[in-house]
Amino acid sequence: MATAYILVVDDEPDIRTLLKEILEDEGYEVDTAENGEEARRLRRNRRPDLVLLDIWMPGIDGISLLKEWSEEEEGRLSTPVIMISGHGTVETAVEATRLGAYDFIEKPLSLAKLLVTVQRALETYNLYRENTGLKRQAQPVGEPVGRSEAVRRLVDQVRRIAQHETAVLFIGEPGVGKSLYARYLHNASPRRDGPFVDVGVASLLGDNPAAELFGSEEEERIHFGLLEQGNGGSLLLDDVADMDGATQARLLGALENGRYQRIGGSESVKADVRVIAATRYDLEQRVAEGRFRNDLFYHLNVVPLHVPPLREHTEDIPELLNFYVDYFVSQDHLPYRSFSVAAQNRLRHYAWPGNVRELKNLVQRLLIIGTAPEIGADEVDAALGASQLTISPAVGIAFDLPLRQAREQFERSYFEHLLREYGGNVNQTAQHAGVERTHLYRKLRSLGIDPRQMD
Repeated sequence: MATAYILVVDDEPDIRTLLKEILEDEGYEVDTAENGEEARRLRRNRRPDLVLLDIWMPGIDGISLLKEWSEEEEGRLSTPVIMISGHGTVETAVEATRLGAYDFIEKPLSLAKLLVTVQRALETYNLYRENTGLKRQAQPVGEPVGRSEAVRRLVDQVRRIAQHETAVLFIGEPGVGKSLYARYLHNASPRRDGPFVDVGVASLLGDNPAAELFGSEEEERIHFGLLEQGNGGSLLLDDVADMDGATQARLLGALENGRYQRIGGSESVKADVRVIAATRYDLEQRVAEGRFRNDLFYHLNVVPLHVPPLREHTEDIPELLNFYVDYFVSQDHLPYRSFSVAAQNRLRHYAWPGNVRELKNLVQRLLIIGTAPEIGADEVDAALGASQLTISPAVGIAFDLPLRQAREQFERSYFEHLLREYGGNVNQTAQHAGVERTHLYRKLRSLGIDPRQMD
C-alpha cells in the first residue's frame, strides 16, 4: 500500500515534533522543516503528497511560500497545502484559499480535526487526479465489461500480474480499451491508494517533452514532472511508440537506476512509480527499423498483454450497450433508450473498426438524436451507414459567423478528421497537413482537441 509523504513546516520545535509523531503513528511518512528555506530544499529533493505550512515564520512566511508554489504550478497546486497559524485573520485565510490552500487550521491545534483534514485533503486530491484521467472517456471503474472467454482470461491475467511490480506492456488496436485495463491493473495492485497518472505520449510532443515527463528546475522554481506526480502509484505511458529518442534514453536511465534528474536540476530524484506502457504498434518492428530503443523495449516488455479487438468478442456487445446506455443516462442525463434484439444482433455482425470506443460513440449519438424508447435495426443501420461516410470537414460551418470563429470551426473539423484518419497519430497528421509537429501540437491544444480521443 502506498504511504503518503507529508512535509511539516513550522518554526516551533514542539509543534514539529508533535505533528511528526502523531502523523507517523497514523502510518504517514513525515519530514519537518523549521523555516521556508529548509522547506524549499526538502520539496526540491522530493515532492510531498501534502504540506502542513505555518503562516508566521522568520524569513519567508507561509503565505509568500504558498504564493511562490502556486505561481510555479500556474495556479493549480498538485500538492494539497493545509495552512496552520496561531494568529490567523479572515483576510489571511481568504488569501491562502485564493492561492490554492486546501484548508486553514488555527492553533492551538485540535489533533482530531487535523487528522480528519489531512485524510480528506489526500482523498480529495487523489479523486481529482482520478477524475482528470476518467473524464476523457466513459469507462467502468471496476472490472472491464464483458463475460466472454477472451475478456475473462485477460482480466484474470491482469489481476494476477497486479500483485507484482513487473513491467507490463498492453498491446492492441486503437479503441480497444488499453488504458481501461491499465487502470484496472493499478486498482488491483498494492499501489491502488496512490495516484494513477495517464499520459498520452502524443501530448508530450511539445517544445520540451522531457520536462513534462521528468520535471524541470530553474533557480528556485520547480516543475514537478509526470513521473514525480505518480510517486507511490502508477504511470501509464499510452502510445509509447511515439516517444522521441532523447526521452526514450532518459526513461531507460530512470527505469534502470530508479532515479533521474529533472531538466536543469543537479540532484537526482527517486522514481517510486510503476511504469505501464501501451501501444497500438508492433514495437519489435519499430526496434528493427531503428525507431525504438532495443534496451527500453526489453524493460517495458517483461509481460506483454494483448487486448483483443471487439470483433473477437462480439458476444459482449449486449452488455457493453447496456453499460454505456446507463452511463450516458446517469452522467450526461440523456434520455434512456433500449436496443431491440434485432438491433443488438445487427451490431454483433458489424466489424467495429473503431472497437469499443466506436461502440461508445454510437450509443451516445443514438441517445442524442433518437426519440423512440427503443432503438431498432433500421436506426442502427442508418447510424452505421453515416459513420462510414467520409464527410468534408467544411460541412456544417455556420457562414454567418465572424471570420475568426468560422476559421476555428473549420480547423477543428479538419484536424479532428485527419486525426481519426491516422488513428490519433500526431506525426502523420502533421505530415499530411504540411505543418511542423510542434506547431500542430500547440494548435490542437488551442482548439481543445485531445489526439487520444481521435484514435
